[in-house]
Amino acid sequence: MRRLPLTQRNFVVFRERDTRALSRLAMLLFCGLVLAGGFVFAAGQHFAAVRYGYESERLRCEREQLLEEQHRLLLEREQATSPARLESAARGLGLQPVRPEQLEIKKSDNGILPRPATAFVNPSAALRR
Repeated sequence: MRRLPLTQRNFVVFRERDTRALSRLAMLLFCGLVLAGGFVFAAGQHFAAVRYGYESERLRCEREQLLEEQHRLLLEREQATSPARLESAARGLGLQPVRPEQLEIKKSDNGILPRPATAFVNPSAALRR
């Protein structure tokens, strides 16, 4: 049974364009890009923080090594400039201690002996802690 005759004209149906759908898709794309950009930025910050952590640890170890080397060099300097070592090195060079008759006291122009200067002792670096 045929309900429509064969010569029946069908009307062409035009659908209306939804202009709001395009704006919704554009907004969705924009939000997705912002979200993806946020994740990329957060990942960059995380990797930078990890890199700075490793760098600070390396610098901390280097600082400790430099402080140990400074301490070692200060001890070497103190040992090299100790009076006993200087005296033995001087004797090795053929020097002799000063005898009292080798000292000459000069008087000032007005005949008064100059007042002896106070000797300031510089404590060694190892004792200044």
